[in-house]
Amino acid sequence: MNDQKSAPESVTEHVERVPSPRPAPARRPWRWIVAAFVLGIVALLAWQQPWDQPAHSARRGGGRPAAGQAVGVATAARGDMPVILNAIGTVTPLAAVTIKSQISGYMTDVAFAEGQIVQKGDLLARIDSRPYEAALAQYEGQLTRDQALLKNAQVDLARYQKLIKQDSISGQNVDTQAALVLQDQGIVASDQAQIDMQKLNIAYCHIVSPVAGRVGLRQVDPGNYVTPGDANGIVVVTQLQPISVLFTLPEDNLPQVMAHLRAGASLTVTARDKSNMTTIATGSLATVDNQIDTTTGTIKMRAAYANDDGALFPNQFVNVALLVDTLKDMVLVPTAAIQHGTPGTYVYRLNADNTVSVRKVTVGQSDGSNTVVTEGLSAGDRVVIDGADRLRDGATVAIPADRNTSGPASDKPTGRHAKPKG
Repeated sequence: MNDQKSAPESVTEHVERVPSPRPAPARRPWRWIVAAFVLGIVALLAWQQPWDQPAHSARRGGGRPAAGQAVGVATAARGDMPVILNAIGTVTPLAAVTIKSQISGYMTDVAFAEGQIVQKGDLLARIDSRPYEAALAQYEGQLTRDQALLKNAQVDLARYQKLIKQDSISGQNVDTQAALVLQDQGIVASDQAQIDMQKLNIAYCHIVSPVAGRVGLRQVDPGNYVTPGDANGIVVVTQLQPISVLFTLPEDNLPQVMAHLRAGASLTVTARDKSNMTTIATGSLATVDNQIDTTTGTIKMRAAYANDDGALFPNQFVNVALLVDTLKDMVLVPTAAIQHGTPGTYVYRLNADNTVSVRKVTVGQSDGSNTVVTEGLSAGDRVVIDGADRLRDGATVAIPADRNTSGPASDKPTGRHAKPKG
């Protein structure tokens, strides 16, 4: 009995003595590390796949690598280059006449409207002619009287000349009568001159335009007394058709211009607006001044324009482009392709493998858009015209289809490197 009662106690005691099991070691951090590593590999493969596809397709011939800076290119081509001398000019009328009265009197009528276009001989104003008409009548009466006295003296002289032949009169009487005839002839001539003068004064009462042109603002109103000494005159008439432009060029350009003029060539002169973008009129070189201004080293020239549309206005500021020559069959590239730096003057020439190389060039005349290359390039060479500021020799480039131009003739180069030359 005692043994049976003690058994449970011993079991219980045995159970209590058995040590509690230890917690299993934590393995979750390693699982997270492995998971992160796997995810990183997957992300890396996913990131590399889009970049590898063009390379694989390029190796299979399906396209070109995407690596390389995008640039614009143009093809050097042969063409003609105009040699232009640029200057600043002022529109100058060939005639600007201040209309003044040549006599004194009251202005009775103004026959023009301000801003009107008048022709040579058109009436502009009238002066009261009545005082001059009265003086004309007076001198005409004197002339009639003096002509009668002259005729009487001539008759007496003829009589005396007959008597002297009969020895019935002295020679002194004949000489005296001959002098009287000459005196009367002088008086008649003076009277006739006075008549002509009054007729001229009456004609001056009708003031007409001496040139064809545009009438300015009226300086005198009808009813005012005008004299030849009035400083402002009555009005100014300015000739507009034809018209001229005065401009100056450096004396270094004079031999080139004179050589063409002596050869009988007609040099075209284009007048442009202040922005130098819009052509206003096209004319020709009319004349060159006869001396050089020693203070500025320049010489004045005048260009003539028909100005049928009235686009040129007196004292207007214009930019002048004088075409002195045309260079034929030259290699032309857009001016934006020309670079200046340590190598000197150069361009980036595009190679067949879509790389660029620095090519030193010698440039000539430029019209702003295109430039002549005399050495270093041939027709058909492709040069970079946009994006050259970040290139270097041997760099790989990408050429978008819409930025590849066929040549200078069809290209309007733009970019920070465009440096037009005068």
